[in-house]
Amino acid sequence: MSDMLRAPAEIKYADELDWLESVDDGPKPFSWRLSPKMVRLFILGSERADGLDRDVEQKWYGDRSFVERSIVTLASDRGLLLIGDPGTGKSWLAELLAAAISRNSTLVVQGTAGTTEDHIKYSWNVSMVIAKGQSRASMIPSPIMTAMEGGVIGRFEELTRSTSDVQDALISILSEKYVSIPELDADNIVFAKPGFSIIATANSRDRGVNDLSSALKRRFNFVRIPVVTNKKSEAEIVRFRTEELLRRHNIELEVPPTLLDVLLQSFADLRAAAGAATSDDEKLESALSTAEQIGVLEDAILHSNFFGASSLNAETLAGSLVGSLARRSPEDLAILNKYWHGVVEPRSKENGGEWTGFLEGGRQAIATLS
Repeated sequence: MSDMLRAPAEIKYADELDWLESVDDGPKPFSWRLSPKMVRLFILGSERADGLDRDVEQKWYGDRSFVERSIVTLASDRGLLLIGDPGTGKSWLAELLAAAISRNSTLVVQGTAGTTEDHIKYSWNVSMVIAKGQSRASMIPSPIMTAMEGGVIGRFEELTRSTSDVQDALISILSEKYVSIPELDADNIVFAKPGFSIIATANSRDRGVNDLSSALKRRFNFVRIPVVTNKKSEAEIVRFRTEELLRRHNIELEVPPTLLDVLLQSFADLRAAAGAATSDDEKLESALSTAEQIGVLEDAILHSNFFGASSLNAETLAGSLVGSLARRSPEDLAILNKYWHGVVEPRSKENGGEWTGFLEGGRQAIATLS
């Protein structure tokens, strides 16, 4: 795993998955590697009441019902569509589900404007076709077809980014559970084995880009993942990701808990301002998701580590926040400037502490970008 920039969940948590599989005596649907209860436990972590000999860490933070509904959907062999704002953990949940159920989360199609029907069905090895003609040996199966043949989970990221032609091709796969290969005279149908299903994700902000047809919607169970607004849950997510970052980079850097509180409060303030805005020009372009919050913190930690600081300070955190969220000029800079003068400055005078350095760091970053 050390020579992988980012190991997939089934490799990263291989030891834990092996152990869970060894103690799992629950009924398993189809070709699942873990029972539904163990899949939920792998994702949400163990509790004392589970009576296990070892702790299983929580990997996804959100309402338990979202995970349970997702598992039930996949056990019914229906497609699962995780939909929500950017940064709500849809892709991470999809990866964890595929890793726990199939021990393979890498059968992924990325939806874009350039995604074609070949990407979800099959294509051909041109040199082999020229040399020996079209056959199953010269066919290149898509990740979805590979998932069908193996009876495992395939994933489709950003479904609404793909065109209607691609979406229509997915309808037949979800309905009929097979793919025809008209170029071949024999062995020209690939049937899905039990256990095959598709987990798709869609960004709710992409509504209107390539809306799903009613026919495709009927073939998915929808699970809507909301933005995490509970401060306790959000703090747990940020701390989990921060500790993971420090371990991955072998960074020994102090991250004061008071600074995490400042970061959490800043995002809460900016979300409240966005909610009260009357036009898009008064809202930051950023979705202000938990993932973006983690990105701000990661930027600040790496900046501090590489440029000689022994601990993260408020000035660096403020600079990272402004640099990450000021995407439009002058609109976003004006919104951040208003926030710094109207909220951060009074809070600095009243509370002092980390807010004082946060005020100065933000002012400098805004001035530099203006």
